[in-house]
Amino acid sequence: MFLLDQKVFQLIYTAAGHRNAFWNFLAIFFAQYLPYLMVLAFFVLIYYRKGWRRKVHLFCEAALAIILARGILTEIVRYFYHEPRPFSFYNLAPLLNESSWSFPSGHAVWFFALAMVVWFADRKWGWWYFALALVMGIARVYAGVHWPSDILGGAAVGILSALFVHWLLKGSREGLERT
Repeated sequence: MFLLDQKVFQLIYTAAGHRNAFWNFLAIFFAQYLPYLMVLAFFVLIYYRKGWRRKVHLFCEAALAIILARGILTEIVRYFYHEPRPFSFYNLAPLLNESSWSFPSGHAVWFFALAMVVWFADRKWGWWYFALALVMGIARVYAGVHWPSDILGGAAVGILSALFVHWLLKGSREGLERT
C-alpha cells in the first residue's frame, strides 16, 4: 500500500471526524443505497429506449460488462492480490460491514462498468452515472471500507471491461442501427 493512498484515505476518512451524524448518514446512503437507485434508473433508461431490440441490446451490453468486470476480473485480481481493508489496517470501526479483500472495489467495478455502458447509450445520463459512481466511491472511502486506490482500480477495471464488451458487440449494434 502506498503512502499517498494512506494520506488521501486519512484526509477523506477524517473529513467530518466521524462524529457528525449527518455526514455519516450521507456516507452510508451514498455507499450502500445509491447503487440501488442507479440500477433502478438504468431500468428506466431501458424502458424509454425505442425498439425492443435496442432495449435488449442495452441490457445485454450492461450485463456482459458487469459480469466480465465484477464476476470474472475482480475475482481473479482478488485471488492473487490480498489488500486488507482500511478499517482492519487501522483497527477502526467502519460505517459499513464488509468482508473479503479490498482491491479492487467491487462496487466501483460494477458501477463504473455500468456508467460506461450508459454513456455509450446516452451521454447526458452517462455523465451523471460517472459522477454518482465517483460519489459512491468517495463515500466508501469515508465509510472506512476502501482505499482510494481501490476505487481507482475498480473504475479502471469497470471502464475497460465496458469498452471491451462495447467493441465486442459492434457488429450487433450496427445491425440495430440499420433497422
